[in-house]
Amino acid sequence: MQDPNEDTEWNDILRKKGILPPKEIPKEEEEEDVTLQQQSVVKTYESMTLEELEENEDEFSEDDEAAIEMYRQKRLAEWKATQMKNVFGEMTEISGQDYIQEVNKAGEGIWVVLHLYKPGIPLCTLINQHLGSLARKFPQTKFLKSISTTCIANYPDRNLPTIFVYFEGEMKAQFIGPLVFGGMNLKVEELEWRLSESGAVKTDLEENPRKQIEDKLMSSIRGSLPARGGGGSEDEDD
Repeated sequence: MQDPNEDTEWNDILRKKGILPPKEIPKEEEEEDVTLQQQSVVKTYESMTLEELEENEDEFSEDDEAAIEMYRQKRLAEWKATQMKNVFGEMTEISGQDYIQEVNKAGEGIWVVLHLYKPGIPLCTLINQHLGSLARKFPQTKFLKSISTTCIANYPDRNLPTIFVYFEGEMKAQFIGPLVFGGMNLKVEELEWRLSESGAVKTDLEENPRKQIEDKLMSSIRGSLPARGGGGSEDEDD
């Protein structure tokens, strides 16, 4: 008797007429079809954005979770890479009209350092120089400067220099007035440390450089003090 599953033109004709049942698909071919279907589904994941993956999450089966997670991580990595390109790298001058856009709407995950200054104030000039250097060192942080009265009407000069630190539009720290900065002896490393304490930058400094200066100052003072003891006994005997 002729095998009904045999691939012949006659059997194909009989199947079309309904005389023979449909050809049985071997298990190997069935598994191959399932694999191809899964690969097809995975390709749909691959073309989705993070938002689309979240929107369609309920439609995916448990068997698809591994593939979904894999492509979610891939998309997340791509998103982070895009964010990394969103670097600043220099200090930018703004006016009061720019404040909302540049500070309040800086964006998700963005730190902003804003320096209020006035030309002709030496410490303001020094801090602008330091912040310019830090802007190049920490390009992920947005460094801004603004003449104080153009940003805040009637802002008193006695409060200058002033530095405001923001994260995602919310103020996180403020440094107001010359005493806070220690005067014209302020080093760029000291300012970097201050900003790192607020969270605005991730410094590679291991300790507060101001402490090192204070320690050296104290050592110098101790070294200049007269030695205590019996140093005056010879004079008395004479």
